[in-house]
Amino acid sequence: MRVLLTGMSGTGKSTVVHELRRRDFAAYDADDDGFTEPAGDGTWRWRTSAVTALLDRHDAGLVFFAGCSDEQAQFAWDRQVLLTVPEVVLLERLKSRTSNDFGKSKSDRERVLLDLREVEPLLRRVADRVVSTDRPLADVVDEVLAAALGKRRA
Repeated sequence: MRVLLTGMSGTGKSTVVHELRRRDFAAYDADDDGFTEPAGDGTWRWRTSAVTALLDRHDAGLVFFAGCSDEQAQFAWDRQVLLTVPEVVLLERLKSRTSNDFGKSKSDRERVLLDLREVEPLLRRVADRVVSTDRPLADVVDEVLAAALGKRRA
């Protein structure tokens, strides 16, 4: 089973991946695990051949893949889980995070807020579950697991 964890930068995808790994699940982060590369226009994109190879290696088991990119539509996900938080929480996370510098600049934050308004509604339409990450991590991951193992949205 292939589960996509998606959402805007700062919604907690990497944190959820770390907790899933701690619980002994196969979980990967597009950014942290080297599945992204710079595109010619200054944005980042998935290395689709590497993502395909990863998903093929886990074809018989449960695997979580976290990221948000146009390329995610190219893959056949068994479940799609959208991670989200209110705008004020998102901005605070971007400002205070230490894992990477994206979101520190005004232009980065403007880009994330634009994506929040324009991209997140599109992700909501195809998500099997929308999970708010502005609560304890254990509760978030429990809900992610329930979404992964539960019934697909009709």
